[in-house]
Amino acid sequence: MNLRDCHLWIVIAAGAFLGALGVLLAVWGNPENSGICVSCFIENSAGALGFHENARMQYLRPELIGFVLGAAACAAGFREFRSRGGSAPLPRLVSGIFLMVGCAVFIGCPIKLFLRFTAGDLTAVAGVLGLVAGVWAGLKGLGGGVHLGSSREEGRGSGFLVPGFFLLLLVLFIARPGFLIFSGRGSAAQHAPWLLALGGGALLGALAQRSRFCITGGVRDTLLLGRRSPLLWGLLAFVAAATALNLATGRFHLGLYGQPGAHLDHLWSFLGMALVGWISVLIGGCPFRQLIKAGEGDADAGLVVVGMFIGGALVQSWGIAATAAGVSLVGKAAVLAGCLFVLGATLLFRERAPA
Repeated sequence: MNLRDCHLWIVIAAGAFLGALGVLLAVWGNPENSGICVSCFIENSAGALGFHENARMQYLRPELIGFVLGAAACAAGFREFRSRGGSAPLPRLVSGIFLMVGCAVFIGCPIKLFLRFTAGDLTAVAGVLGLVAGVWAGLKGLGGGVHLGSSREEGRGSGFLVPGFFLLLLVLFIARPGFLIFSGRGSAAQHAPWLLALGGGALLGALAQRSRFCITGGVRDTLLLGRRSPLLWGLLAFVAAATALNLATGRFHLGLYGQPGAHLDHLWSFLGMALVGWISVLIGGCPFRQLIKAGEGDADAGLVVVGMFIGGALVQSWGIAATAAGVSLVGKAAVLAGCLFVLGATLLFRERAPA
């Protein structure tokens, strides 16, 4: 570890702010242990736009808007915004759907996984093990030649579409037209003041754009590089900041039972997060990282984001999402279908060495 490396400190700052704001946004009004949860926020936002009818899961989350617009502004300011794409668009779209399936069965994205863990939720241990196993499987695939193809520069401004969509969402959020639906009860009715949520999201989007920080990337680089990986130190900063704030605010409750937003189907928590980790390695990042890359002009990541919105609607409409009571039969079947999908993609996109 080179302490004079500026990038290392940007990564550590990104991890620390992500962990701290993940706790503080819950203190300010978001659901407990869900101060930041990309998959939950996408399910909420899909519901707000009328894509599903779960009356407890409908709110246009300003944090999501902040992530994308903060990353876009930062990329533009540092001349790193580039419209690019063209790498396996349909598999990436479907990957976005199955990312949401894995998160919905576990109840949370990789960020929420570690927020739950740092709040003393021992049911998250199965998810942590599953995420590591999924990342390991993805790395084995990459080592075997699996590659979705390289993106290329696109000169027609396709990279502006996703940031433009989220800018439109911001306008809609402020204008509050009649077709937007906001829950009056349930987890979506719990939210931090919108300016704090938007500002916090924009700060995290900018830091993540500069640092390239994401949870699955931290696990991946740790498996590859050990303590030489800057993302490892960012991940440790996340865990330290979140644990300290959970302890300081009285939100640390060690145990298996009665944890908010959790269930006891440990095998399916493991498999759900394994699916998320496996897909994330193949497409180059977790749900949070896909939002940041889409903000930088990456149309391939933008398609994953579109897939995540479709997935967010499906997991609620089809009963895939788990609850505190456990994982439904449909949810279990969806995770297995996701594993078959990613296994098939691993076989189809394997590049064989010339004889």
